[in-house]
Amino acid sequence: MSNVKPTSSGRGGLSDVHLSQVKRFLDPLCVPHPEARVRDQLRYGYRVEGPAVVFFESRPRFEKPSEWLDHEIAKFRFTKSTGQWSLYCPFRDLKWRAYQPLPHAADLAELVAELRRDPTGIFFG
Repeated sequence: MSNVKPTSSGRGGLSDVHLSQVKRFLDPLCVPHPEARVRDQLRYGYRVEGPAVVFFESRPRFEKPSEWLDHEIAKFRFTKSTGQWSLYCPFRDLKWRAYQPLPHAADLAELVAELRRDPTGIFFG
C-alpha cells in the first residue's frame, strides 16, 4: 500500500492522463521497504495539489511515534501552456526553487528518473 494523499480536485488540476502518468511513475517510489525495521520508520508518498505533485517522506514523530510527520522532498508541476513538467526542490527557507541541473522536461519520467538518481544529493541527501 502506497502512502498517497487524496487528490485535490479543482480548477487548474491535472488531467486524467497526467494523473495516470503520476501514478505510473511515482507509485513505484512509494512501495514499502522490504525490511520491517525500516518500513516502521520511513515511508514515501505523494499528494496532488492542483497542477503540482509533492513527493514526500514520512517518519514517526519523536514525541508521539503513533503520528507520522511528512517532509517534502520534491515538487513536480505541469504547465499546460508549455506542455512541460518542472522539478522543484525545497530550500532552507522552506520555499520551492527550480532544480537547476534539470528544471524542465516534456516527460515526467525524465524528472522522476533525475529524482531517483539524485546526482546533487539535494533530494535524499
